[in-house]
Amino acid sequence: METKLSNQTVGNIGLDSGSYQLSRLGWNVMPTTRNARGIDLLIYSQDAPTKLSILVKALSRRNPVPLGKNLDHVFADFFIICGNAVDDHPRCFVLRPGEVRRLVHRGEKEGRVSFWLQPRAYDCAPFRDAWDRIGRGDQQGTPKKAKL
Repeated sequence: METKLSNQTVGNIGLDSGSYQLSRLGWNVMPTTRNARGIDLLIYSQDAPTKLSILVKALSRRNPVPLGKNLDHVFADFFIICGNAVDDHPRCFVLRPGEVRRLVHRGEKEGRVSFWLQPRAYDCAPFRDAWDRIGRGDQQGTPKKAKL
């Protein structure tokens, strides 16, 4: 019988998976304070002029990504969804904030609004393990700012 991991543990796995992949691409990776509002990772290139912010959402299965009551927090340079985070080989999806806003599903129940990113919106070839969208941190020509 499998043990169900806490949401915090699943989040840590997603954060670590993203940090691992970005480090492999030559980025210096700094996690921010857990459970703080805002970004989850700050990355900067080896020569330091390129700095990017990352928001990470981790899921234990292939589920919709909950985004809350509004989209004010979708402002990082990149948005990483780490699906099946508890598996041996988590699948990550790399999106830009404008793509998240464009693909979002708005739900309303009993007068309460919530925003979700459905799996069919993010689980597709352009985003799947698309680390090259962020670029490398150990080479000249890394992106200065994400395009919306």
